[in-house]
Amino acid sequence: MRLGRRLYDYRKELCEKLNLKGIFFGGRIPNYHQYADTLSPKEYIKKVKLREIHDQVLNFQLSNDFQPIKILKGYLEGDKVSKEFAVLLRWDNIYFEKPSRRVVRTKKVIRLGLVQWQMRPYKNVEDLMEQVTYFVDSLSGYKSDFALFPEFFNAPLMAAYNHLSEADAIRKLADHTKEIVQEFSNLSISYNINIITGSMPELIDEKLYNVGYLCRRDGSIERFEKIHVTPDEERIWGLKGGSNFKTFKTDCGKIGILICYDVEFPELSRLLADEGMDILFVPFLTDTQSGFSRVRHCAQARAIENECFVAIAGSVGNLPNVHNMDIQYAQSMVLTPCDFPFPTNGIKSEATPNTEMILISDVDVDLLTELHNHGSVKNLKDRRKDLYRLDRQVEVKEKG
Repeated sequence: MRLGRRLYDYRKELCEKLNLKGIFFGGRIPNYHQYADTLSPKEYIKKVKLREIHDQVLNFQLSNDFQPIKILKGYLEGDKVSKEFAVLLRWDNIYFEKPSRRVVRTKKVIRLGLVQWQMRPYKNVEDLMEQVTYFVDSLSGYKSDFALFPEFFNAPLMAAYNHLSEADAIRKLADHTKEIVQEFSNLSISYNINIITGSMPELIDEKLYNVGYLCRRDGSIERFEKIHVTPDEERIWGLKGGSNFKTFKTDCGKIGILICYDVEFPELSRLLADEGMDILFVPFLTDTQSGFSRVRHCAQARAIENECFVAIAGSVGNLPNVHNMDIQYAQSMVLTPCDFPFPTNGIKSEATPNTEMILISDVDVDLLTELHNHGSVKNLKDRRKDLYRLDRQVEVKEKG
């Protein structure tokens, strides 16, 4: 049995090395003669898969991840124990890449750079972006593929509007969003790094949204929105929940971005996982440890249930001169599923709590592919879609 398993493993390794789609072969069913009078070959195979019948050959092949796809008649003349039936079995190479003349730039090992941002006074946008540039430069120097900034990292600029009501002050802050996004885009090109800008307020048709931008290093820009606003954001600032969420294609594969409170709603990330998301980025802003714990533990759950990496980044410090932005608490981290290829506690790396710093972590998306197909549990594949399902109610629409 051990020799047979090793031979099967060598065959799989050769298939992966040669970049072949998979392995097909016919397998006998030597115990079928005992059940041929009462079961068809199809019924027999089903019972073997359910462990109701033991077939030493088919059981071994199933245990080696080969799946039956067709009944073969007249497979071996004179094979009385199999009644001349066999099963066409298939093993899929999950690492197969379709040959293409086009150069594929998608990376497998991705370096994430998280900014644990210190809230401090800034005189103007130029002063703010000087600090942003410092962090982007640092992360680029370590060859990071992504830079993630927190939610409302630009809130210190509201100090200039402290004489206004909270709702009016944040609308004045929204006047700077377009300029800041353009500066981020320039930095992403100059420093060759994909930047997730955290989030900022934005006015569209007199409605205020909490939005962020993905600034790719190729110069392209895409927008994302906070779907669920907190009661405090709605009551004090008058923020409205957005309606657009989707995965984004990058040179490092498909990613998703959810802002803070959104990660506490499992439906959003599950839909993104169904679209092929490998990494979920979560810029957040929390003022208490309990608020942070909600974000942190929900992010951990999203990593496990969606078999993906989750990166969260928040702000620390305080802003005594900005109304409704008194103090912040954060511990930025990169979270993983909990299985053998990953840390046992599901934490790839974590920042020092409440300390300004950057966090750099490498993640290997090939480990996710292995988890999807050979994990101890398969949270995505094992969903009972015969009992429940999750659907979008509206199609993604672009605003602005």
